[in-house]
Amino acid sequence: MTVIDGTSRSTPATTAPTRPTPGTASAVDACRAAPEPHPRPTGRDSYTISEVVAYTGLTAHTLRWYERIGLMPHVDRSHTGQRRFTNRDLDWLAFVGKLRLTGMPVADMVRYAELLREGESTFEARQELLEATRRDVIARIAELHDTLAVLDHKIDFYAGARRAPERHSA
Repeated sequence: MTVIDGTSRSTPATTAPTRPTPGTASAVDACRAAPEPHPRPTGRDSYTISEVVAYTGLTAHTLRWYERIGLMPHVDRSHTGQRRFTNRDLDWLAFVGKLRLTGMPVADMVRYAELLREGESTFEARQELLEATRRDVIARIAELHDTLAVLDHKIDFYAGARRAPERHSA
């Protein structure tokens, strides 16, 4: 069976309650919104590896690697041995893609998948892993905001230098 988080993907995305950002009392956290469901053909629940490549943008090599390392622990096979991915697999790959964007190490993603397969007794460990990743993302966002401020300052400097009248020497 393929692992997947217990959230439903069949309902439209809604905005979750906001969580204050550190240092503020009521900042809106747009990252708390539920993900948009992945567009799929109606009534289908079996996809070849080439179809999954087209849907996800991942390579076939990456999909096979995910399976080999335990990030995609079990993908069904056809009677000829070809991989057959399900909607749950696509949902899982979408989640893994988000984890990749956070910068979470592959080893931690595999650990999360293992914890998920172990069941409800691992809720706390999974939550801790995701909270640690969230803290890392918030720190990276703060660094990026600082970097953006430096870029904006330099851009403003150069824009101002072009507008300044030429200096004449005495």
